[in-house]
This record gives sequence, C-alpha cells and structure tokens, in this order.
Amino acid sequence: MGRGSVKRAPAPVIEVAGLRIERDAVILDSIDWRVERGQHWVILGANGSGKTSLLSALTGYIPPTAGSIAVLGQTYGRSDWRELRTHIGIVSSSVHQLMAGHETPLETVIGGKFAQIGYWGEIAPADRARALAILKKIESGYLRDRPWRFLSQGERQRVLIGRALMTAPKLLILDEPCAGLDPVAREHFVQFLERLARRRGAPTMVLVTHHVEEIMPAFSHVLILKAGSVLAAGDKRRVLTSAMLTRAFEAPLRLARRHGRYALSVKRRTDVVI
Repeated sequence: MGRGSVKRAPAPVIEVAGLRIERDAVILDSIDWRVERGQHWVILGANGSGKTSLLSALTGYIPPTAGSIAVLGQTYGRSDWRELRTHIGIVSSSVHQLMAGHETPLETVIGGKFAQIGYWGEIAPADRARALAILKKIESGYLRDRPWRFLSQGERQRVLIGRALMTAPKLLILDEPCAGLDPVAREHFVQFLERLARRRGAPTMVLVTHHVEEIMPAFSHVLILKAGSVLAAGDKRRVLTSAMLTRAFEAPLRLARRHGRYALSVKRRTDVVI
C-alpha cells in the first residue's frame, strides 16, 4: 500500500436501503438495514410483519419494487444472484418434509455442496472428508449413518445447518429453526447455536424468530419489523425493551433479562409499563 493511500473498509454483509416491495399491496416499505461483519442479528416481529418477505428479497426470490439490496458486496440487479446464493446458508424447518426417510446425515451434508436434496451422485473422497469434519463441528458426528426418519427434530436442524455449512457460507440465515421443537430440545439447540456463533471463522448469523427466549448472548443486534416497516434496529441492549416489544406485538408485554437471556410475559392491564 502506497504512502497516503486509504485502506477501504470491508463491505457490509447486508446493506438494504429504501427497500419497497409491492404486489397486490405494499409488503415492505422504506426498509433500511445494515449488517456489519462480526455482528449476529435477530429479526423479530408479529405474524405478517414482513420477516419472510425480507428474507425472500435478500435471497433474490422477490425482486424489489424500489430501493437497493446488497449482500456480501454484491448488488441486486448487477450481480448473478444464483451464484451469490452459494455463499448464503439457509436453514428452515420447512425443508424437513422434503427429506427422504432413508437419507443419512452424511448424505444430507454432502448434498449441500450441490444444493441438492436426495443426493444420488458418487461421493468424492474430499467431499466425504469435509462432510465428516462438518458433522463433528456441529456436534453430530455420531449421527453420520443414522437414517433421517430416526433423527429427532433438534438433530435434524443441526444436520441442516451442517448442510448449509458445506459451501463455507459467509452468511447463515436461520428461519425459525426452533419451530416444532419441545422446550428441552429448543434449549439444547439454542445453546448449540451459541457455541457455533462463537467459533472462530463462524459466518454472520441472522436468526428469525417470534420468541425472545431463543436470543442467545452471541446475538448482538436486533431488527424489529412491524407492518412491513422497521420499528427499530440496532444494538440488542438498546432495541430489546418492554416498550418496544409492546409496540411491535400490540400487547402489554414485560421483558425480563437474566444472565444474558430473555423472557417475555404478558402484563395485566393494571400493570404499569416500565
């Protein structure tokens, strides 16, 4: 680097500006959101607030009506979004129903390299070795040959994360990954997410959820959506408050925090908002 030259800051992981999406009605309006490297975000909001539509826009499945979307330094409309998707890991409970009952976690993880469900091709030794290393990384090495039908919901979610990690993504989107988990399985899973987020070289993580109990200490920032717009976005300690959640869910809520974890309760109408 020559004398006097300025070192350019790395591009944000996600940069959304003035995003508007219309179909028969306005789905998202004036969305501004920026995710920097080293941050892990949670997206909160009531049903119909726009969480799913925002994810679809980020991954190029819904084109914007106005505004701009940039992910990993690539701008929508100027880059090949199909190629960009190979650098984004997406985990959703809706994928469960697409998996064959006989498929093993080893096959599922390897299939992630090719964005293929029900992998049938010949497995290269290098792909097998990488998949085994990922299964160990996600604390699921012992599951490598167990058929999908015999996995618990929590085990399946871990394997789907392993599948997403097969391409070494820089961004990992978790779309309500705890849906369908019982309280014990959910707690084990979110503790696993905490360990994964704190691993060296972990991808930037975006967790979509309805439940503040799933927000682990590793998640540093929160985006709250309401009726297709940003209600609040920023540092978790500033954004995640009783008053803000009361506005988001249109109900009198009390947020409690202890040892970095959160719990939410509905207040009686006679209680005072703090």
